[in-house]
Amino acid sequence: MASGFASKWSKVGRQLLGGVGNNFSGLLSTSHEITCGNPLFQMRTVLKVVDNSGAKKVMCIQALKGKKGARLGDTIVASVKEAHPNGKVKKGKVVYGVVVRAAMQRGRCDGSEVKFDDNAVVLVDKQGQPIGTRVFGPVPHELRKKKHVKILTLAEHIA
Repeated sequence: MASGFASKWSKVGRQLLGGVGNNFSGLLSTSHEITCGNPLFQMRTVLKVVDNSGAKKVMCIQALKGKKGARLGDTIVASVKEAHPNGKVKKGKVVYGVVVRAAMQRGRCDGSEVKFDDNAVVLVDKQGQPIGTRVFGPVPHELRKKKHVKILTLAEHIA
């Protein structure tokens, strides 16, 4: 049922963007939607990993900045819940990650809003350098303000 809901909104988003191809169906952007607040990732939130580090899903343990939770571009501490058998990261390992996609809308300075179909992170080391060598799917340009330029250079598409 949830996948039908997401696919319906993906079609709406593609129509609003003027028929962008299926590669960028995770991006929904319009200035006519109602803002529901800033997205927060709290403890025990399960997030998709969108790099080739070997992890598939992670669970948020703690947001490093802010007491309420992590927003787009913030660093979190997470535990790997699912992983590929031959990846760099194994199941059960505690890792750092940068939030690159959020399902809840986020307002931009120009008045538009950005929204994605899923919640996703890119795994990084303690210095903030990505563990993987590729980043899949769209990544918002707000990461530049948060000093994650390396993630933007590895990304397929910057939204």
